[in-house]
Amino acid sequence: MLHLLSLKALRERLQKREVSSVELTKHFIDRIAKFSDLNAFISVDEEGALASAEDADKSLTKNESGNLTGIPIAHKDIFCTKRLRTTCGSKMLSGFTAPYDATVVQRLANAGCVTIGKTNMDEFAMGSSNETSFFGNVKNPWQTSRVPGGSSGGSAASVAARLIPAATGTDTGGSIRQPAAFCGLTGLKPSYGRVSRYGMIAFASSLDQGGPLTRSAEDSAIMFNAMGGFDPKDSTSIERPIPSVNELLDLDLRGLRLGLPTEFFDSSVDTAVLGSVREALQILEKRGAQLVDVSLPNSAAGIPCYYVIAPAEASSNLSRFDGVRFGHRSEQADSLLDLYECSRAEGFGEEVKRRILIGTYVLSAGYYDAYYLKAQKIRRVISDDFKKAFEKCDVIVGPTTPSTAFKIGEKTQDPVSMYLNDIFTNTVNLAGLPSLSMPVGLDGSGLPIGMQLIGRFMDETSLIGTAHQFQLETDWHERCPEDFA
Repeated sequence: MLHLLSLKALRERLQKREVSSVELTKHFIDRIAKFSDLNAFISVDEEGALASAEDADKSLTKNESGNLTGIPIAHKDIFCTKRLRTTCGSKMLSGFTAPYDATVVQRLANAGCVTIGKTNMDEFAMGSSNETSFFGNVKNPWQTSRVPGGSSGGSAASVAARLIPAATGTDTGGSIRQPAAFCGLTGLKPSYGRVSRYGMIAFASSLDQGGPLTRSAEDSAIMFNAMGGFDPKDSTSIERPIPSVNELLDLDLRGLRLGLPTEFFDSSVDTAVLGSVREALQILEKRGAQLVDVSLPNSAAGIPCYYVIAPAEASSNLSRFDGVRFGHRSEQADSLLDLYECSRAEGFGEEVKRRILIGTYVLSAGYYDAYYLKAQKIRRVISDDFKKAFEKCDVIVGPTTPSTAFKIGEKTQDPVSMYLNDIFTNTVNLAGLPSLSMPVGLDGSGLPIGMQLIGRFMDETSLIGTAHQFQLETDWHERCPEDFA
């Protein structure tokens, strides 16, 4: 039952030589093949993974191992890898293999991780359900008729189904935390600039941030410590040391002030979600935390603000995919202009096209001031709301999502309804703050419920530490979908 063990437990087994990295890697490769119907993976590198596992075993034999030596992981298929193709879940890049590894990939490899494969995702990270992928939708292992969340749905589903111990994801407006909530995982979105974006294919450059999807806060601390830190190759990277694993976990909750925004606890949230969040807050209170009321009065403006800024940046970032330099090239073109038009029409899916059109519109002459500039002003107001709230509290707490996982196909014809799934998460990206989602219960249908913690800029310690103290008292993070135990 190796797949049920945490990163810490697997590390202990490997260091005691109770299991080899090759055996462990084979175990997870077999599980990925067994549960391929989840469609959680786009690419699996069996040969490369086993070769890396053999190297890890040699390091373990020489006692040259680190926290993650020999442990298999997977990367969201938005991180460039020189051994495996990087598709971004799109036809546009379905045949692209990068000539280099992303910094996150390289750092985790340096920490001894064995990369098994690349996980499925919403096309170019645009989506909240993992239904926009060119490679088909991912299924939620808790109920396969439900979505796993997006855009990091493949990473979330693979960890929840115990196909892999941990995986990387990216979060632009909630794309780590929302799938973590839907799949019963701990998902960390670090502060903007904490994790290098070098080699992470850009969706919205001022919002994107990489982070880990794991089962527990302890596992998140181990992954974050390995993948974070300053990178001179990333101009947005911040030169601040990453705390040690022990520093991230060792938090005394006595006197910690938890802020409850009135805007996060209204009638729009499912009653089961609110009930589980309130029960979780009671547990944290018993550990010494104090509950205080705060307000984020402009949080309702987060959705329209986000869906002006993110598409605007996406339209600029995706302009490079023109059928000439790299990516899909149409064979129907008769001229250079035809080549651009046909390649992009064939290579991009409907949701990506929708966001490119929106972004191009809000940046166009005559509309820039009315939309994009105004959205940037609202972004500053939203950031100021958080600063005022943190004068009264240390961590802001609320539901991660308004509901549990919805059915596949339920919201595909209603983009606005789909966008509203990120109503509690995207303001965090607009402000550049760290945030974490952790499992706090199950609804009446047996679907996971997530609670979100939001911290001050660069204060991941309070989030991981709070989640860890909660998980010492509960076992929601240890729950596994019945068919995958």
